[in-house]
Amino acid sequence: MRIIVLILTNCLFFTWPVTAQRASEVGPFFGVSYYVGDINPGKHFYMSKPALGLVHRYILNPHFALKNSFYYGSVQGDDAKSKNPVQLNRNLHFKSSILDMATEMEFNFFPFDVQKSDQSISNNEKYYFTPYIFIGISLFSFNPKANYNGTWFDLQPLGTEGQGTTAYPEKKNYALTQLSIPFGGGFKYDVSKKVNIAVEWGVRKTLTDYIDDVSTTYPNPVAVSIEKGPVAKKLSDQSIHSENTGNNTGRQRGDSKSNDLYSFAGLMITYKISSKYQEQKCYEFK
Repeated sequence: MRIIVLILTNCLFFTWPVTAQRASEVGPFFGVSYYVGDINPGKHFYMSKPALGLVHRYILNPHFALKNSFYYGSVQGDDAKSKNPVQLNRNLHFKSSILDMATEMEFNFFPFDVQKSDQSISNNEKYYFTPYIFIGISLFSFNPKANYNGTWFDLQPLGTEGQGTTAYPEKKNYALTQLSIPFGGGFKYDVSKKVNIAVEWGVRKTLTDYIDDVSTTYPNPVAVSIEKGPVAKKLSDQSIHSENTGNNTGRQRGDSKSNDLYSFAGLMITYKISSKYQEQKCYEFK
């Protein structure tokens, strides 16, 4: 992984000054989004929801491209649908929209989008398809909500683990805008001189454990009720057997050792909007 990151970084550095003369392409993304975290510990594509987006790609050379994307989707989780008895008793749930803006470096395994200026690539080395991988950085926003008596409440202001209360001054409210590290791969196909399609699966490893509003321990329900109200108390501890008696105070509510991740997977259809090329030098593959 370190070698791949180093190659991508060096190629971006040495090709960036001349990328304005190469082609770029833009198009829509259609797919799904989902999350993995405390309420969904390990099932990819579980409870997926529709997602949409817009992609803009700079073609640096036949092997590398710089992609900017803007995706919108939603994620959700529900302990009641788990087969784990601990989760079933915890009985938490959430949903959240995800707004994601990312910049990623793509590496094509085969020479792709080869133009006349790419003189180092011979005719028998040109491909109309290629698998590819990518890595980058993204800025995303989220806002977990939970249902109580038919109404969906924003969870962050409620401090369901004691955040923002005088009883737990060490627990701060988590930010609803965070950074993540996107990585993944896909498959590109050159439909025509102007149109490409790509099927892609990308995972966003986040720097937060609160996409689902679950991370640490149960707070004292009396303290939460006094400072945040009865709804906060109810949504903080929905355990089937504790009945909010305070028996869970200090017990583990989530796993703070592992941050959440979310994912986008789907189809991109891109259309070339420029055809000006000039010779560039990047990492030479032999």
